[in-house]
Amino acid sequence: MPFRSGFVSIIGRPNAGKSTLLNALVGEKIAIVTPKPQTTRNRIQGIVEAKAQGKRPAGQIVFIDTPGVHKPDSRLNRNMMHQVHEALEGRDLLLVIVDATERFGPGDQQVLDLIKQSGGRSFLLLNKIDRLSKDRLLPVMERYSKLHTFQEIIPISATRREGLDVLMDKIIRALPEGPRYFPEDQATDQPERFLASEIVREQVLLKTGKEIPYATAVVIDRYEELGTLTKIAVTIYCERDGQKAILIGKGGEKLKQMGTAARKELESLLGTKVFLEMFVKVKPGWRQSAAFVEDLDWRKRL
Repeated sequence: MPFRSGFVSIIGRPNAGKSTLLNALVGEKIAIVTPKPQTTRNRIQGIVEAKAQGKRPAGQIVFIDTPGVHKPDSRLNRNMMHQVHEALEGRDLLLVIVDATERFGPGDQQVLDLIKQSGGRSFLLLNKIDRLSKDRLLPVMERYSKLHTFQEIIPISATRREGLDVLMDKIIRALPEGPRYFPEDQATDQPERFLASEIVREQVLLKTGKEIPYATAVVIDRYEELGTLTKIAVTIYCERDGQKAILIGKGGEKLKQMGTAARKELESLLGTKVFLEMFVKVKPGWRQSAAFVEDLDWRKRL
């Protein structure tokens, strides 16, 4: 059977489960996941090598995770929506993921408008079905089938991996014949230093509340690989002195908690001991700075 390959973009509202789905499909953590909306700020590629099974051909799927679809109110948010629009171009298939437990609202309509404008084939994934009874799920499927012509409507639970085998099978069959775009054992195109900054930012998101997560950015200042030791220095940028005080905490306790949790995860990811230094700096209005926001995207530095 001929080898199949292609690019498959994942879009949806914030907190629909896009990054959880990507990690589940790839089989390892390549995208940070938190309960906070807009956790994902950049397009993230996850690469899956699919073996032939029965009548299903072998293939390589390049999944593209995107920021949640939202109305942008800052340079940062406009850049995030630009990432979404870029992911809609040049892809072979679109996965539209929906939180099936949530009521249909303006955000869902915004997603539908986007996919109608972009055209092409799309699958609808009704996520979080583990929280729904069948009699509640069927009306959701019926409603969406009337709103747009999806090639497939597939109920899934990304956290419990329910429906993912069916999804993979249908994706491979929908992709064209093509080459292997990445080495067989590669899981993502992201450099390790970007993954390191994301792991630190994940801890900021998990351990702070209110406006702090959205007013912070993480930049790698130094990344040194020294055999069995990796030295990493990062700066957490925020917009106000009050935010800096919260991030550091009384006696530096909050910063220490975030650093310890990030270091343990980095050691697991990198397979080395990690020496992690973390600093906090105030940069007023950084979300409106085009130069600063663009510099957060590692692709712009290549």
